[in-house]
Amino acid sequence: MNNTTFGEDPTFYSIASSPEVRRTAFRVAIVVGSVLCLINHMPALAMGTFGKINLWQMLLTYSVPYCVSTYSSVKMIKRFVL
Repeated sequence: MNNTTFGEDPTFYSIASSPEVRRTAFRVAIVVGSVLCLINHMPALAMGTFGKINLWQMLLTYSVPYCVSTYSSVKMIKRFVL
């Protein structure tokens, strides 16, 4: 990745939507989100009390590491690449 990848004055969104950043954030979300889901939802799964609210919570659990990874990637690209 270099300055020509994002143009003259790239926005947060243009960097965040790049394939490299999205791919990295997705991988981080899968790994970290899975660990967090196991920690937070294992009792509900084990006891058979898993419901719709747990599903929404799991989706949010995966979205947090995705957002954190995207944000930190964009900040580092702006600082060290551009």
